[in-house]
Amino acid sequence: MEELYRLEREVGRGSYGVVFEGRVAKTGQRVAIKRLPCSNPECVELYLQELWAMRATAKNHVNVIALHSCLLQTGPRSLKPLKPGTAPRRLVESVLKGSVAEAAQSPERDGTDSLQGVTTTTTSSPSDSTTPRRPQDRARKRPAPRAEEEPQPAPRCLALWLVMEFCDGGDLNRFLLSRPPDCQRNHSVVRQLCRAVAFLHGLGITHRDLKPDNVLVCVTQGGPVVKVADFGLSKMSAGPVDGELTRQHFSSTCGSDFYMAPEVWGGLSYTARADIFSLGVMFWAVLERITFLEEGATQEQLGAYVCRGRWLMPLGEALWENPDLQLCVPTRLKRAPPLPPPPGAAVSALLLHMLAWDPDARPAADQLEARVSAALKDDDPLTEST
Repeated sequence: MEELYRLEREVGRGSYGVVFEGRVAKTGQRVAIKRLPCSNPECVELYLQELWAMRATAKNHVNVIALHSCLLQTGPRSLKPLKPGTAPRRLVESVLKGSVAEAAQSPERDGTDSLQGVTTTTTSSPSDSTTPRRPQDRARKRPAPRAEEEPQPAPRCLALWLVMEFCDGGDLNRFLLSRPPDCQRNHSVVRQLCRAVAFLHGLGITHRDLKPDNVLVCVTQGGPVVKVADFGLSKMSAGPVDGELTRQHFSSTCGSDFYMAPEVWGGLSYTARADIFSLGVMFWAVLERITFLEEGATQEQLGAYVCRGRWLMPLGEALWENPDLQLCVPTRLKRAPPLPPPPGAAVSALLLHMLAWDPDARPAADQLEARVSAALKDDDPLTEST
């Protein structure tokens, strides 16, 4: 094995996998390592989508998380590096057949994995996420009946390990909400996200789950560098997704409630412009520092919404129910310190375009950064490009 890794601590846990902070054993370089257990074909399909998307982006954009390597766990103490450009055949077969071969007893009996080249000590962490979760109750296909005699199967894939760059600033929620509001920082974050999504759409990748939890931050002397991550729900098309001839339509209702576009809420077919709606929700929340707290959660999240009495309704859901709904951007014309000043007229108009009920009325990703920069300049002639 070319690289051996040491896992030091758990830094995140979601519906599908666990993320550890680790180091390359030979160099000491910090990395993030995500373990994705291959327990059923539905999960495996999401993992392969993430792997393919991350391979396509490789290390080609500073605002997209970089994948260093991928490893297949085929036994309690066995890891097999996956060669670049090759597909994990066993996992592809699992998706096509709709079943995963029964795995051996898990090596995680006592909370400690001991794998070839990898030693991990996990810490207890609640599995509940403060963000809306992706559905976990999908029906599972029955495994194909086994013949009485069959050839010796290939080694089972117990888990897929993705080794990525480590982001020391945590996710965007944690990074921004743990610091006093700063307009220049907010503007930089918005511009960087524009660049990232334009890059992804240019490669034919629709993310489909853009939200602050899926944006990681690297802290540098020049300011925060944001990285779009978590491509488990992403889809790839043959060409740039904003081109008329290659605009791909999707039908699966997926994403996170407070950031989903109205057409996704309504179960209609949709395109990459649903990503632009999600960005609009994030931008509005970042620029005005709008937060919400889900029932039973203790961590605030950045996100815009519509108030229905005592209840909060996601923008996409509200617009699906009433396409003529008039959103109030900014939410308040006067903001008490230390909250940031409200967006100006030009930025507010752009946000409304991004949050339009009609997907075709939203700007394309490759136009977005220029429009954001122009709107910020119109609202404040002293604003400098970053």
